[in-house]
Amino acid sequence: MKNNPVVPYILILAFGIGLIFFMSLTGAENKKEIAAEKEGGGEKTEAKDDGSALVQSCIGCHAADLTGSVGPNLHGKDEARIVEVLTKGIPGTPMTPGLKNEAEAKAIAKYISTLK
Repeated sequence: MKNNPVVPYILILAFGIGLIFFMSLTGAENKKEIAAEKEGGGEKTEAKDDGSALVQSCIGCHAADLTGSVGPNLHGKDEARIVEVLTKGIPGTPMTPGLKNEAEAKAIAKYISTLK
């Protein structure tokens, strides 16, 4: 290899081509598995909608534990009031009308009411 400085580059090129070939074979097998999952529908799971995931958009103003930061503390708030604010909003605040739909608002309100 001391005589020809191109040999290491040729070896790296050959290794790269072999790796690409191997990965394409692996990808073809995965493609068949993915197609089989799509046809069969894959695994069915029930959606868990307890409101905890929906509260992620509230964290910016109400803090991670919803005890208040820029916005007020949400612990101990009335569920009906939370639903009203999330659907109808509060003028002059980031709580705009239609922020959440009725179902999401109810799930969030129920989740917040469980917090202590």
